Amino acid sequence: MGFHVFDADLAENLDDPDRYRYCSTEELLAPLPAQVGQLMDIGSGTGFYTEALRSTAQRLLAVDIQPAMHRIHQERRPDPRVRLLTAAAASLPLADGAVDAAVSTATFHEFAGGDAMAELARVIAPGGTVVTVDWSAEGRGETGPPVQERYSLGEAITRFETAGFATTMAEDRAETFRLVSQRT
Repeated sequence: MGFHVFDADLAENLDDPDRYRYCSTEELLAPLPAQVGQLMDIGSGTGFYTEALRSTAQRLLAVDIQPAMHRIHQERRPDPRVRLLTAAAASLPLADGAVDAAVSTATFHEFAGGDAMAELARVIAPGGTVVTVDWSAEGRGETGPPVQERYSLGEAITRFETAGFATTMAEDRAETFRLVSQRT
């Protein structure tokens, strides 16, 4: 598996409304409680999906490894309720159990190593929900990262369960999968 980082020079692509074909905001919001204390958007990029999550969270963390993405996010979608956090998923500067819920849209394949999964389990509060929508290794590869850099739904379930999450919903689609996991 390749753990590439999305090219910030292509950030315009992250604001393309066509992305909703692969992940709608409703798919992210539906599994979450009506109000979440602290919600984390892992691999938030330019804030395309972060913006839709604001109404659900009392506090919203937009986590991305690239400072360039945060600069773009701040320019396009400034909001004092959103805390931009530059960090790798394997090294989150957050307290144990500090996050009530998290989402990851088209970024799981970029951070799904064992260290990052253990870190995610550390910062998600017991009972907390993680909604993951990512490119599937079972997809055709007509868009998104190369198929060899993707995980299948089964592989994603295994990674989450190994890290201490239970699967509450799993759905395989043509190019993507959606997985809802709960911290045990």
